Amino acid sequence: MKKAFLFLANGFEESEAIVPLDILRRGGVSVTTVSISEKKEVTGAHNIIVVADVLFDDCKFENYDMLILPGGMPGAQNLNDHSGLKGLILQSASKNIQLAAICAAPMVYGELGLLNGLRATSYPGFEGKLKGATYTGEMVSSDGIFTTGKGPGAAYDFGFTLLAKLMGEETALSVRNAMFP
Repeated sequence: MKKAFLFLANGFEESEAIVPLDILRRGGVSVTTVSISEKKEVTGAHNIIVVADVLFDDCKFENYDMLILPGGMPGAQNLNDHSGLKGLILQSASKNIQLAAICAAPMVYGELGLLNGLRATSYPGFEGKLKGATYTGEMVSSDGIFTTGKGPGAAYDFGFTLLAKLMGEETALSVRNAMFP
């Protein structure tokens, strides 16, 4: 079974976390939500409280296929400020594990210098934080191990793209057709 971790920080964009999470789970991916704060209850940018599966400090990051960062502000900045998460991202990149981020969150990969020479997208205004990347402005951009999404309106396309990367195009199409009959 494919396994992914989705990280939640206070101020995350709710749709950018929940929509891809739902799509991936419908497609058979084991997704664990991880709070980077000291509580499992994480408050989104629009005051929706989500209870994460596990706290970052209590999680064993083993045998996984993807890390996912939802955007939103200040959620994306909170992710960017978390040294443990950034260390995990660098370790994952060195092992060619899939890395995904949407909206403002691709800045985490940009700040780490991981997008250098790659195509990427983000929420308009965050292009400068994608250090070394070619900004596409597309709803979803994939290049190498990285998948980036533009913003809340891209949450479905982002989720289906992640599902296709992990489970194949046929599974992604099947889930899409079930959700959009």
